[in-house]
Amino acid sequence: MGYNLAYGIPEGGYIGSFSIWRDSSDIETGYSGYSDFFYQTMFVCATVSIVSGAVAERIKIWPFFIFATLMAGIIYPISMGWQWGGGWLSTLGFSDFAGSTLVHACGGAAALAGVIVLGAREGRFSRSGESKAMVPFAASSIPLVTLGTFLLWFGWFGFNGFSQLAMGTFDDVNAISKIAVNTHLAGAAGTVMAAALTRIVGGKTDIVMMLNGALAGLVAITAEPSTPSPVLAMIIGSGGAIIMYYGTKLLENLQLDDVVGAIPVHLFAGVFGTLVTPLSNSGTSFGTQIIGVVSVVVFSFVCSYIVFTGLKATIGLRISKSAEKLGTDHAEVGVRAYAIRD
Repeated sequence: MGYNLAYGIPEGGYIGSFSIWRDSSDIETGYSGYSDFFYQTMFVCATVSIVSGAVAERIKIWPFFIFATLMAGIIYPISMGWQWGGGWLSTLGFSDFAGSTLVHACGGAAALAGVIVLGAREGRFSRSGESKAMVPFAASSIPLVTLGTFLLWFGWFGFNGFSQLAMGTFDDVNAISKIAVNTHLAGAAGTVMAAALTRIVGGKTDIVMMLNGALAGLVAITAEPSTPSPVLAMIIGSGGAIIMYYGTKLLENLQLDDVVGAIPVHLFAGVFGTLVTPLSNSGTSFGTQIIGVVSVVVFSFVCSYIVFTGLKATIGLRISKSAEKLGTDHAEVGVRAYAIRD
């Protein structure tokens, strides 16, 4: 159904048809074939997974499954179709090569809505007089966090490179190679910038910030990895890391509990990368990019906020305090994630 909403859209329109694909010939002749169907399936998985990280450790599993279904089947396909499905943003001249806004900022905006509705984890912010101070929560496994980042980084070469959507000519293959180089340089620059920034500002070289800096750099370059020079790609990646760092501090000051830093990495860095696209792509403009960013982010945030609020008012959204203390692995799933507990 989501595929039809995105690709069944009239040229310059806003939404496709609410029909469920049943016949394989519908996809092969009416749209772009099974390859694009599977490719977009992976994109929407990325969008939904952004939300899961932000709301972890206190959300009920089945309400999240319901949200994930609605996000994947309705919210993401509609806004994605505005651009990649030939909708109104496409005809306006908006450009987002591989999804800095259509995937990452869309997921980040939904994550922001979820964090607001759900509230912070118990004990995350301690009261000090009239103000609240953030209480550091240790990550359960930094090596696993690092491994996850490396897996994402590796996957990004497919995420960005194969958004070229063609390998039939030498020019296509060469373009994929340039995209891979720019993608890698942006991620590397984001890592180094986060390392330097945390050392200068906080006196420590923060490994978690470095890893999120890498992801922020990758997110930022995703809007246009095919046209920048290598130097500009590094500048964009560095900019994404800076925005991620200060965006993380902003959320902390607002007492918004984003467990993995998904909002600054995907929403803030994604918006930045999309807005600077005209620096290397003359086919679009800053005004058009702003319109595209605002429309997708607002649509995703409002729809997600409505869904989360509805779930909270009906079947409930958050686990109990005792279950949260015990851990969602034990309380919700029934299988311990770690054999050793403090």
